[in-house]
Amino acid sequence: MKQELLELAERLKASLGSDLAAWNVAFDELTIEVLPAKIVAVLKFLRDDPLCRFIQLIDLTCVDYPQRAKRFDVVYHLLSLHNNQRIRVKCPIGEEETIASVVDVYPCADWFEREAFDMYGVVFAGHPDMRRILTDYGFEGYPLRKDFPLTGYVEVRYDDQQKRVVYEPVSLVQEYRNFDYLSPWEGAKYVLPGDEKAK
Repeated sequence: MKQELLELAERLKASLGSDLAAWNVAFDELTIEVLPAKIVAVLKFLRDDPLCRFIQLIDLTCVDYPQRAKRFDVVYHLLSLHNNQRIRVKCPIGEEETIASVVDVYPCADWFEREAFDMYGVVFAGHPDMRRILTDYGFEGYPLRKDFPLTGYVEVRYDDQQKRVVYEPVSLVQEYRNFDYLSPWEGAKYVLPGDEKAK
């Protein structure tokens, strides 16, 4: 399998030229890095080339690296049933940059791109319906970014008295955060609940 992937990588390098920024084979998977401006052309090539035939987009997601200048990697996972091969295509983009939508190449990318926008804030230029898909209408922020607070900003609940949904600032009850980290095998220095029954 590894030899086949290496041959595919060499073919892509010869065919795509400078559009292919980097590639590597690890864990029996080929990963290529593509310039964001060339993503549509590269995915069309991978889909239409008779030796590639990656006709299925399995997944599209993002990875957040806040310390990098190009903060996000937009990641496409493709499958070729004909060749029984998978390929991962990565595009590094900055926080304020956009990347072209690939809905015209793979129609199933529609909701994947909306999810990436909703969770990471990555904007896909040319998308037919770029709006949130998982969070609430008035939601602020992007929950899968690494700088998003773990508790969020507000909590939502239905108020029976007001007969409507209300938004309130998050309040954490600290008593739920007192954990006993002692090992049960070493024995605690105090009586554990339930031990009094053993006497």
